[in-house]
Amino acid sequence: MKKIVLITWILGMALMTSSCRKEVLSDHQIEVDSAEEVHTEEIVFSPEDAKAAGVVSEPVVSGEFYGVIPVGGQILEAPGDSVTLTAQVPGIISFVQPITEGMRIEKESSVFVISSSHLQDGDPAQRARIVYEAALREYERGLELVKDKIISEKEFNSIRTDYENARLSYEAIGRYAAGGVEIKSPTEGYVKDCLIKEGDYVQLGQPLMSVIRNQRLQLRADLPERHYGAIEKISSARFKTSYSDEVYELGKMGGKLVAYGRSSVTQGGFIPVTFEFDHLPGIITGSFAEVYLLTEKRKNVITLPLTALTEEQGIYFIYLQVDESCYEKRSVELGQNDGERVEIIKGLEGGEQVVVQGAIHVRLASSSDIIPGHTHEH
Repeated sequence: MKKIVLITWILGMALMTSSCRKEVLSDHQIEVDSAEEVHTEEIVFSPEDAKAAGVVSEPVVSGEFYGVIPVGGQILEAPGDSVTLTAQVPGIISFVQPITEGMRIEKESSVFVISSSHLQDGDPAQRARIVYEAALREYERGLELVKDKIISEKEFNSIRTDYENARLSYEAIGRYAAGGVEIKSPTEGYVKDCLIKEGDYVQLGQPLMSVIRNQRLQLRADLPERHYGAIEKISSARFKTSYSDEVYELGKMGGKLVAYGRSSVTQGGFIPVTFEFDHLPGIITGSFAEVYLLTEKRKNVITLPLTALTEEQGIYFIYLQVDESCYEKRSVELGQNDGERVEIIKGLEGGEQVVVQGAIHVRLASSSDIIPGHTHEH
């Protein structure tokens, strides 16, 4: 009887152990299934929809990338790139055509006429013209007389000197037009500012208008004092204006580093770093800019276009293309950026296929087309 009871107890314990093992196995399997569900969570986006949305991907490749110091700056006109028109005689000013800031001016085009007919001493332009014409007639007569030995070389030289002086005075005043002296632009360019109004009285030599040629511009970057140790490593720059998303690269615009400041006293804690470059249409003198100062090159750096990034609550994500219709979302840690590309310091190893255009459309697809636990065939 005792043997029967013992056997029954042993069999009962064995059954309990077996049942417990099954429960443990079942719990473990649930954990594995749950882990696989998270790992295999995929974004399904058909090739047709991706193409329509402009989704483009490219393989991740490491390469060279400059060190970058992001600062603020301003676009300025280069010294010597503007010309100021001045009054060549005193008098009343009149406009040949309406003048507005920014309008184009052609070389040798008439801009103003100055009338001096009301002056007490008479019109200086008329006086200069009369003196010049009299000196010209005397000079032409002297040429014949000296040729026939009627006057000496010394007398002729005196006549020629008087003529040259009269000519220079007349030409300095400018061309006499109907109603006064015509003021022309010596260069082509754009009106920077007009300093007088129609009907104003102007003095001899008074500035009338500035014309900017816009052939060369300057970029002044304001470098914070804390970056002074890197100032000698700065080689070039990129910049982006407040009114455009285009990023300009000075190296492609004939740009060069002109100088950097030796003191921050006048800049309130900032050191000016100045570049000069060729003007391009669309760049407005005086506008402010985001500047990316470029320092030394670094090798084996993984970078992506800024268009590859999406952001959620301060965390940045990219989207890997696993195959033609499958994408995977991944968080990344960012380094420096030069306005077009950004350094990826964590989250990519290289070789992956990353969405570089249309990432926002993949993100929108992820909010509606994520299939939990879906196993995609690769």
